[in-house]
Amino acid sequence: MNEQVQTLINNLIQIEHVSSTLYLAMSNYMNKLNYRGMGNWLRLQSAEERAHMLKLIDYLVDRGGTVELSALPAQPSEYGPPLETFQRVLEHEKFVTNSYRQAYEYVNKVNDQQTLIIIQEFLREQVDEEAQAQTIVDRLRLAQNNAAAIFILDQELGQRKPAGAAGGAGA
Repeated sequence: MNEQVQTLINNLIQIEHVSSTLYLAMSNYMNKLNYRGMGNWLRLQSAEERAHMLKLIDYLVDRGGTVELSALPAQPSEYGPPLETFQRVLEHEKFVTNSYRQAYEYVNKVNDQQTLIIIQEFLREQVDEEAQAQTIVDRLRLAQNNAAAIFILDQELGQRKPAGAAGGAGA
């Protein structure tokens, strides 16, 4: 495996690892505020990001590469009201999408077809990741400070099931 591609995959592993810990921290914060549905959604999102990380690790190992896990940055313990929290989720998902786009461009340039395929899978999934986050942000904006509307959205987000379970991982 090209050394630059190996470094690129290790960077994507780190991004997914950070994403997992970020969403877990956000989940804990939402649960602390008693938004248990939002906390559930974020915890499942954390697990999904960890699964992405593991898929990239397995891919790198299968290609004979070396996995390099880096230290994780500490995550904040507070994220503001639900709208602000989910705006951060959306912003982060856009960062992740951009990281995969840049990886795609490089891997395409060096003509690594196998890596191109796996990055395409993640890029395709990012469409859904951003759409889910955008929908939640839009609905929180519509709710404004209406406690009943936020409560209903919190209940709805609490219905999210783990990926592979009945109902899928959608919002």
